Amino acid sequence: MPSASSPGPIPTETVVIAPPAPQRRRSTTWVSIALIVIGAALVLSFPTIAPNPYILSAGVVILNFAVLSTGWNFMGGFTGYISLGHAAYFGLGAYGTALLIKYLALPGFVAWILAAVLVAIIAVPIGIAALRVRGASFVIVSIAFVLIMLLVFQSWREVTGGSDGLNVPRPFPDLLRPEHHRVFYYLYAGLLAFALVVWWIIDRSKFGTALKSIREDEDKARSLGVPTTRYKLIAYVLSALMVSLGGGLYALWFGDLDPIFQFSILIGSYMVLMALLGGVRNLFGPLLGAVVVGTALEYFKVEFGDTQFHLIATGILLGVVVLFMPDGVIPAVKALFTRGSNQASIREVTAGELLEQNESRDAPPTPQGPKSVAGQERSS
Repeated sequence: MPSASSPGPIPTETVVIAPPAPQRRRSTTWVSIALIVIGAALVLSFPTIAPNPYILSAGVVILNFAVLSTGWNFMGGFTGYISLGHAAYFGLGAYGTALLIKYLALPGFVAWILAAVLVAIIAVPIGIAALRVRGASFVIVSIAFVLIMLLVFQSWREVTGGSDGLNVPRPFPDLLRPEHHRVFYYLYAGLLAFALVVWWIIDRSKFGTALKSIREDEDKARSLGVPTTRYKLIAYVLSALMVSLGGGLYALWFGDLDPIFQFSILIGSYMVLMALLGGVRNLFGPLLGAVVVGTALEYFKVEFGDTQFHLIATGILLGVVVLFMPDGVIPAVKALFTRGSNQASIREVTAGELLEQNESRDAPPTPQGPKSVAGQERSS
């Protein structure tokens, strides 16, 4: 405490918490970069170390799940709206690609992109209607949507093939099955990388900050001037686009579509489970969840055949995650290493504080900015 005889003026700057040391932040950044490089190397080298074509095809399935759960996370992770009906966009992307190839004779990958664009357009009116409600009502609306799509594609036999399914021509007919799996493995890896980059960009943008404020307190975000309806719709359409891209690529890879599978609520449930398991607030959360859940599903199907044991295991896993790791595995592990730090989680930040933090990033530095607690102690 300075006295009247202390030299120099009494500091009047605002007291704020001192940020983490730059050295610690730099080391954390290098660790993150190293983990990303190692993970990318493992993903890219998997086709060369896979012992047989079945393991390689399982890798394609897991990457497919990773794309779907990451696509779902554009809506669920940013806004907090839980949709169990995103399998509708998975099915629409798959069937849209197949129907464009069959009836318009478009090249496979042209049909894939065009089908995804059409699904994004369809998602606009669906999103406008569905996003009028929240919470459990939104979940019910999403389930109703996927069930309607199932009935339509199962009954419209003249166009979709109905329960008999629909065959999709292979885009690489000259490739043997192992090479076919390898090509699509890398295509899925590229699509996943694209989805992760887009999610990362949004997460660090003003748009992403506004979406997080909707997740934390939508009414308060609206009162602070966030156009919640428009932003939620954009996130919904982006999510539908990413999931439909995964569905279209699945159609080109697998080559045989069945409406009961393509529009299954289980697919939507898997997306939610994978994102929750890894952590919806983390970039790589859905990817980690896809690796764990996808590997477990393939193992149970191999060990127990056509039984429904994998559904029991999935339900138990979902219960464990919700009860003991509500924020996911990655945040739980981070908490072990950051225990005692001063960094607050997203749950401890209000919608208004999120917007203020975002505005302060773009504010020009002032000559006499606020000092840290340590700085005031030195001046005193």
